[in-house]
Amino acid sequence: MDSKYDKYEVIVGLEVHAQLSTKSKMYCGDSAEFGAAPNTQVSPLSLGHPGTLPVVNKTAVEFAVKMGLATNSVIREENQFARKNYFYADLPKGYQITQDKTPICTDGSIEFELNGEKKSVRLTRIHMEEDAGKSIHDIDPFFTLVDLNRAGVPLIEIVSEPDIRSGDEAMAYLAEVRKLLRYLEICDGNMEEGSMRCDANVSVRLKGSTGLNPRSEVKNMNSMRNVKRAIEFEFMRQVDAMENGETLAQETRGFDAVKGNTLTQRSKEHAHDYRYFPEPDLPPIIITEEYIAAVRSAMPKLSTVLKDEYMNVYGLSEYDARLLSDDKYTADYFNHLLGETKNYKAAANLMLGPVKNFLNEKGQELEQFALVPAQLAALIQLIDEGKTNFGVASTKILPVMVESPTKTPLQIAEELNLIQSSDSGLIEGLVDEVLAKYPEKVAEYKSGKTGLLGMFVGEVMKASKGKADPKLTNKIVMDKLSV
Repeated sequence: MDSKYDKYEVIVGLEVHAQLSTKSKMYCGDSAEFGAAPNTQVSPLSLGHPGTLPVVNKTAVEFAVKMGLATNSVIREENQFARKNYFYADLPKGYQITQDKTPICTDGSIEFELNGEKKSVRLTRIHMEEDAGKSIHDIDPFFTLVDLNRAGVPLIEIVSEPDIRSGDEAMAYLAEVRKLLRYLEICDGNMEEGSMRCDANVSVRLKGSTGLNPRSEVKNMNSMRNVKRAIEFEFMRQVDAMENGETLAQETRGFDAVKGNTLTQRSKEHAHDYRYFPEPDLPPIIITEEYIAAVRSAMPKLSTVLKDEYMNVYGLSEYDARLLSDDKYTADYFNHLLGETKNYKAAANLMLGPVKNFLNEKGQELEQFALVPAQLAALIQLIDEGKTNFGVASTKILPVMVESPTKTPLQIAEELNLIQSSDSGLIEGLVDEVLAKYPEKVAEYKSGKTGLLGMFVGEVMKASKGKADPKLTNKIVMDKLSV
């Protein structure tokens, strides 16, 4: 019998708050740097003292336009600001300056892949606003502490249409949003530090129906996995309620990451209960076509463009191209490496194999790697010139290069006696020794077991201590076995 859940589908829209990587706050010059001592990056302006006047951060506007262009959004010409009123301990002014009816970006979309299938989620809007401070509940057992360093830090809020149909889709969507933010260098996307936060609007309905039922807005999620968990819990909770004849109400819920469930925080009878009104102290921001063109021209190539280039220009596989373009720093490093060598496949193999394995073993990121692209290119050149092979280069020369980055690959290969031999006479002698050692295997090869070729070549390489040229060895072995 089908599960009761099979009759329903989940409807999800996500609201992503991305903290912009500007030096100063959204409406004043206070530092926006993360990690300073509590309440040291505040002033009468970010505290909202009477008589202070906000001024819009122009870099934040530029970053918002970049995100709009990256998502193929419509960029609004006249941008106005509004006051969103609510009262909480970490909101110094008692209101947040945001955009209500005039979001800077509308009608965009974000494309991503999930299990080999292309998906697209429409964007309702992207708007600019300021962050609140931070309430800390786990330091003092009796009091909530408030750090207002974050108050006023620039945000963009990326609001999707309810196009997401599973927790896995939500994770893939968020991963693509974070990738865009990082490629554009407008936000580091670290959910654990709170620089990218997500609220999920979740409702359920019978499959085949088109209406929308009351939704729950789930807050307090600090990882993509928790977003998925919250969506999956809400789906089952709401289906259970509907199956039991209960009436669902629109509400705000928090996610408990330890228990994996959501809890009611407050009912929300009206979606707009913030008493928005125009911000009287800020004039409209006008964004011209010329300004948009200038921002567009300064934007980096995004991962989808680089992936296509790696495949169509450099001949890499779809798998390699995707891995190399997934992360901006990796793509930047690889792009520099492509400028240093013409052996693109070897460059990709080196990056995705030995270099990645080395970093994993050391628990490091590529940013911490001791070698620059030109040094890897020199190692590839050593392979191309036939002075070593890929295996020796990656397992014996590369580790020494990392420990002694001032030495060239050639110097290391000479010091360790690893220069590959192309002396056909020497290799022939080794081949003869190996074939004489395994007469029964030779007979098997000649009777049709050609897969033994690799064994013979491997034995010759072992006898030469890895110094025999593999291609030449392969040819000599084949020639002798064909006699």
